[in-house]
Amino acid sequence: MSDGFFVGYIPEDSSPGSQVFLEGSEAHHAAVVRRLAVGESVVIADGLGRGVVGVVDSVSKTRVCVEVESVVDAPESPLRITVAQAFPKTDRAELAVDLMTEVGVDEILGWAGARSQVRWTGERGEKAHSKWVNAARESSKQSRRLRFPMVGPWVSATEVARRIAESEYGIIMHEKATRSIVDCVLPSQGDVVIVIGPEGGLSDDEVRTFEDAGGQTYSMGETVLRTSTAGAVAVTQVRLLSQRGRFVSDTFSCQRGQVI
Repeated sequence: MSDGFFVGYIPEDSSPGSQVFLEGSEAHHAAVVRRLAVGESVVIADGLGRGVVGVVDSVSKTRVCVEVESVVDAPESPLRITVAQAFPKTDRAELAVDLMTEVGVDEILGWAGARSQVRWTGERGEKAHSKWVNAARESSKQSRRLRFPMVGPWVSATEVARRIAESEYGIIMHEKATRSIVDCVLPSQGDVVIVIGPEGGLSDDEVRTFEDAGGQTYSMGETVLRTSTAGAVAVTQVRLLSQRGRFVSDTFSCQRGQVI
């Protein structure tokens, strides 16, 4: 099966036997870059959790017709993960977004840390933000996500702290932390905010600000990761830990208070 494709809207009346069309840049990409052929199976998503699986019926450079075989939906995850990603170096920023999208991040917030080597403002900042949005979309299509992650506007450390305060759990990934992330007991649902610092690490003032907002510092392991890969590793770890928390919660409930 081919990688996924994006349309802004999946008709409500889509059903087996109906048709969905790729047009514009998506059609050009499918026909010219991907060289889709009649009879190939594809996934088309609206980015909001709804999509179709179908077979290519006709192909041109401006329009690809897909006959729907099934309509699929991806409900929102009960555990919503937001990563506050300090700006990586320009050549690694899109990689960070790509990897986090692949492993299931729900929202990405870019922010400039005190030790960040890049600071995107003005027109340059708008272009960088557009690249992040595009990277999230392309990675979602490649990994066949029906629900694409949101790329929020650039924020400050103060705004990151506010998001931590409003969440069920705030995690500050910090190489100097004495606790391992595996010791974190996460809820199985709700909002979790993960803070990833820049290449130079978080400053002491930033750590205090995030801790004052309710965040907890954790390390991800014995090695220090690049900021461009740390977010993806953190999201993966949190997803796994939340499943462990769900198992513990379910077991507790079934045993009427006796955890086994």
